[in-house]
Amino acid sequence: SNESSGKQGFEIAKSLNDIGFKTKLVIGPNSLEIKNQDNLEVINVTTAKQMFEACKDNLPVDVAVCTAAVSDFKVKNYSEEKIKKEGLEDFNLELEKNIDILSFIASQNINRPRLVVGFAAETKNIIENAQKKIQNKHCDWIVANNVADKSIGFNSDYNEVFLISKNKEVEKFNKTTKSEIAKKLSNKILHALIQ
Repeated sequence: SNESSGKQGFEIAKSLNDIGFKTKLVIGPNSLEIKNQDNLEVINVTTAKQMFEACKDNLPVDVAVCTAAVSDFKVKNYSEEKIKKEGLEDFNLELEKNIDILSFIASQNINRPRLVVGFAAETKNIIENAQKKIQNKHCDWIVANNVADKSIGFNSDYNEVFLISKNKEVEKFNKTTKSEIAKKLSNKILHALIQ
């Protein structure tokens, strides 16, 4: 569980749509009021599994921008019923890994997008950890931010990020609104595709 609001992903989807991309936004639970627009389709999901299925079902695409802070783990034996404490001395909750949506998309052979962009919410060693994530997840770019700084990132209208490429190029986008970060990133995406 984390405090991700979906704002940055929504702003990126809007910005890509504004510069002419036909855009699909797969978004988890949030407090944003997001509606379909011309060339912007909103796909609401509740669980990590639903998000994975929606992403998989919408391949192939030219670009995948994976901003969602999907939980790494899920409850192994989920129960719809309340677990009563009576008669229980101990209770162990088993977890298992969720499917890694970013890795799945980036590892596609036939349906791999031309550009796969992941996000990394880090608390320390931001650039170093993001470079490891690029290699581990096989994506082209990582957008990393410092979520220990409460004035940016989760639940804020502001962000400050590093755009890191698989070639280890690093570009800093100084603190500004998430909308401005989205515009800068969208322009980078456009230029990468037309080169």
